[in-house]
Amino acid sequence: MEKEDLKILNKGEEEEMELLGYRLCRWRMALVSLGVLCTGGFLLLLLYWMPEWCVKSTCCRTTARDAQVVLLRTTIRYFTFHSTKYYWKDELQNFEVLTRLFFGVNEIAVKVPSVFKLLVKEVLNPFYIFQLFSVILWSADEYYYYAMTIVLMSVISIATTLYTIKKQYIMLHDMVAAHSIVRVSVCRSNNETEEILSTDLVPGDLIIIPRNGTIMPCDAVLVTGTCIVNESMLTGESVPVTKTNLPNLMPGDIKEEANCAYNTEEHKRHTLFCGTNVIQTRFYTDELVKAVVVRTGFSTAKGQLVHSILYPKPTDFKLYHDAYLFLLCLVVVAGIGFVYTIVLCIINKVPAGTIIIESLDIITITVPPALPAALTAGIVYAQQRLKKIGIFCISPQRINICGQINLVCFDKTGTLTEDGLDLWGVQRVENGSFHLSEESAYKQNLVKSHFVACMATCHSLTKIEGQLSGDPLDLKMFEATGWTLEEATEEETSLHNRIMPTVVRPPKQLLPPEPVVSPEQDMELSELSSAYEIGIVRQFPFSSALQRMSVVARLLGEKRMEAYVKGAPEVVATLCKKETVPENFAAVLEGYTKQGFRVVALAHRRLESKLTWHKVQNISRDHIETNMEFLGLIVMQNKLKAETLGVLQDLHRANIRTVMVTGDNMLTAISVARDCGMIPPQDTVIIADAFPPHDGQAAKITWRYADKPSNDVCHIDEPKTQEQYHFAMNGKSFAVISEHFPDMLQKLVLRGTVFARMAPDQKTELIQALQDVDYFVGMCGDGANDCGALKRAHSGISLSELEASVASPFTSRTPNISCVPSLIREGRAALITSFCVFKFMALYSIIQYISVTVLYSILSNLGDFQFLFIDIAIILFIVFTMSLNQAWKELVSRRPPSGLISAPLLFSVLTQMLICFGFQIITFFWVRWQPWYTVWTPLTDVCNMSLHLNETDHYDNDTEIDEHNIQNFENTSIFYVSSFQYLIVAIVFSKGKPFRQPSYKNWPFVMSVLSLYFFLLFILFHPVEIIDEYLEIVCIPFEWRVKLLLIILFNAAVSVVVEGSIDLPAQKCPPWLCCSNKIPKARYMHLAQELSVDPDWPPKPTTTTEANSCSETALPITS
Repeated sequence: MEKEDLKILNKGEEEEMELLGYRLCRWRMALVSLGVLCTGGFLLLLLYWMPEWCVKSTCCRTTARDAQVVLLRTTIRYFTFHSTKYYWKDELQNFEVLTRLFFGVNEIAVKVPSVFKLLVKEVLNPFYIFQLFSVILWSADEYYYYAMTIVLMSVISIATTLYTIKKQYIMLHDMVAAHSIVRVSVCRSNNETEEILSTDLVPGDLIIIPRNGTIMPCDAVLVTGTCIVNESMLTGESVPVTKTNLPNLMPGDIKEEANCAYNTEEHKRHTLFCGTNVIQTRFYTDELVKAVVVRTGFSTAKGQLVHSILYPKPTDFKLYHDAYLFLLCLVVVAGIGFVYTIVLCIINKVPAGTIIIESLDIITITVPPALPAALTAGIVYAQQRLKKIGIFCISPQRINICGQINLVCFDKTGTLTEDGLDLWGVQRVENGSFHLSEESAYKQNLVKSHFVACMATCHSLTKIEGQLSGDPLDLKMFEATGWTLEEATEEETSLHNRIMPTVVRPPKQLLPPEPVVSPEQDMELSELSSAYEIGIVRQFPFSSALQRMSVVARLLGEKRMEAYVKGAPEVVATLCKKETVPENFAAVLEGYTKQGFRVVALAHRRLESKLTWHKVQNISRDHIETNMEFLGLIVMQNKLKAETLGVLQDLHRANIRTVMVTGDNMLTAISVARDCGMIPPQDTVIIADAFPPHDGQAAKITWRYADKPSNDVCHIDEPKTQEQYHFAMNGKSFAVISEHFPDMLQKLVLRGTVFARMAPDQKTELIQALQDVDYFVGMCGDGANDCGALKRAHSGISLSELEASVASPFTSRTPNISCVPSLIREGRAALITSFCVFKFMALYSIIQYISVTVLYSILSNLGDFQFLFIDIAIILFIVFTMSLNQAWKELVSRRPPSGLISAPLLFSVLTQMLICFGFQIITFFWVRWQPWYTVWTPLTDVCNMSLHLNETDHYDNDTEIDEHNIQNFENTSIFYVSSFQYLIVAIVFSKGKPFRQPSYKNWPFVMSVLSLYFFLLFILFHPVEIIDEYLEIVCIPFEWRVKLLLIILFNAAVSVVVEGSIDLPAQKCPPWLCCSNKIPKARYMHLAQELSVDPDWPPKPTTTTEANSCSETALPITS
């Protein structure tokens, strides 16, 4: 294969693919057709299950340009993969997404397959094909009852699956279809407006946003006007967001910013996303609110969300991989039995038809038909228990994965802490120095200060149906002033050539008393002079990239306007004149953030008189946000939720790492991490500040302690102690380290506990980085900006019940993190249940396999009703009740194994197989050694010894031999022993503590086992003619019944003792079974071992790590 024939699609992205070109080959197709005929169509089924094999067996390799078929079967011009079209591009000699060539219909099409199509797809599943083969075989062998039972089970299973899949498709289709097709007004040339369906929109269309709002049918960027939008469908955040038009560039900005292309992330405050609800619009009289379409269909934000639901990232879990390997082992065992049966039948000159049926029957016995349903039962029960405690699951297969979680990432605000903020106090600045902190700004002497004016104007609040709505921080800040807010009505706006400003006014009781007005004075002029109100002329919305927002406002009666800024203290301080920022600013800020307060800084500037109303509407924020005067700090308190501390303690006791991922300030996040116990008080926090390459210098990381001065070297070596240090970094440093220090990133995430100022996409990248070092990662967020991380994590738990939670595998009704340990406990219980059920079903197959192969040696077999009793009365009752054990009440420090291929599990299965095999062989030979034993005939009656001994010769002459040789002493003895063996292994495999409740608390399982034990003992010691007749059991002497009971009891004792010895804790395991010196498989454990002996790790404070082209070098900073 030549390298140039291999093409890469979506390089570096989540869906990166290798593309190989093929062309149809006639001679290969002829050979495949012949193979299909020779195998009776089975080869066609195999190629249907394995599409890649189908392509390679019917086609020849060729270049991508000349390909008739790629692995996704399409033409050479384009193909569709996951609702995205890829086109061939000659200049690149490769396929790529070319939206400019072809946009297609603007719709997010979720096609609901027909029942027939779903049925065909489900029935062609390898499992159901095997079941069909089994049913045909059993019918040929006259096992009609069992065959009909399996058919009934299969029909119910298929019907249930089809109903579930169809329902999910319909629900997703209805969710997407709601409001997806609307009529929109599009501006055409010559100022004409055309009404079209939203499905006809293409990027570049200029659409008019209706005054009464709408559901956005596409992604569009505002070019005129302002909109108030509810984005809860995408972000989970129910707080309305103000969207403003793209800023118009001033003449001085053209050189600097003309080349600045539109970017969805950078300009999201100007973008209306598909699926979001436009609540209100603000507009000019002569110019409506307009937006340019930028993305349509599956390219939109809503389309990408639906795309991720339709085509989720495959769940790669070791359990499912091991299950296939285990089944393959059973197939090998079946193959041995197949050969054994053929050889045995040929030696005994059995007819060819019987040989075929009995040899194939061994295969159907070894691979149990009820296995998938049995494995699903535990997950379904866990899902029901989760639902009872308010946790809803849309991806049940992930419940098992939850049992392996060893690291949980938490958002801070609204997840670990209360959603709302309380104003703790303010600290004003005058003449470059701080005043003493004050509890409130609601004071008469402050009402006309710039500090209060900034609090009253610098926000994005709006009135919706008469109620103030907006960001919780803005609401608390504005309410603390006591001021009122009034917005212009549509009628008022229509009377002016510009948008009427939003006006804020202080309460009258805080204003000084009005002067007495004489009758001669003009009342209107007097009211105008005494009124105190501020109009918000222009708003620059909060930007997470800039970490601030600003407004331009004007006091009534003033000619010059004022600029007010609010944002992160570190950022606002850099925008202010140095002389206005107090010298102890950093110390005061650090004092607040260490106590866990959220701090917001305010600043102000009086604008130039030449800036008119119209000029302000077109000016860039960079011209406004400069040379500010520092006004002071607003201190907000964000309390921990009551449940946070206890939950995190439970997780730490269970050796589950906890990580904080937040958009808040670094020191605030570290303080909260200490308060909630995420970082113990005695542990050291090392902050990694990374800087990108600049002026020819390489990228570098500087290291410093968060809690102690950098020159305090007396504890430099202390972090070497286990669990004594934690790393913290912000989003900018994370981005630099990801790009320039990829090897360092893996080391940092091993002990990284606080990640602050993280953007939504950076949260997702962090989850991926943790998964790359083999952590099983859980993510818990309130739904705001956490959607990507919730989807990427092994187990994403949304605390929001809004529509955005459809992207999260789990959603909790309880708005706190108490759901996390509950989910992990249920995951562990479901995982252990899967292991127990799989082991039990494997032993069930092997026990039945042993019984049949032993009986084949005397040309006998189990009877039809014996099979039916074992498979229905014993197996199904036991399987579906042994899965009902509830989760253990607390999390323990060790996790259950992640796969079936592990020494204890394999040893457990193998020992139980040998025990069952041994006792069945003992039973088989011991019964033949009994003095009363003879070849059974319908007239044999060994229960009456004297009669039997006197009339043996007579009966030998008159017996009529059973056609299938079912009724004999060996069959009866093996049936009794094997029936008890199923119950014995069910009990020894039904594990309880430390992951599940003990089996004796599972009363359906206990009742099933006791009922079956009672029934078997009853028919063993008190034969009932009609039961014996149906089960084809023969009468055996009482002393042999007692001996069978002794065999059963001894079998049970050995099984319990052996399984108990395997269940000993790891430290008590034999060295040959539990190897303690082996190299850990998980990458994070391997890295931790390497770093534990690295003398240069962790990096010491006052050092710098620089990125070189070949390696990383730590250099101390010289003073």
